[in-house]
Amino acid sequence: MPAKILSVDGTEAEVDFGGAIRKANLSMVDAKVGEYVIIHAGFAIQKVDEDEARETLKLWSEFLEQSELA
Repeated sequence: MPAKILSVDGTEAEVDFGGAIRKANLSMVDAKVGEYVIIHAGFAIQKVDEDEARETLKLWSEFLEQSELA
């Protein structure tokens, strides 16, 4: 799931996973505040296009809504 970078302090970032705020290490990617990244095991491993990230977050939100109704 993509995460939006909220702040950066050295190689550590605060990221938003659609409302869940976590810390992540950015040492493997060149990313800035406002950009989206894929996080694995606490590390940003890939930058993601904003449109793609928003679409993925939308799909996850719809999936979770359907799961709650089931």
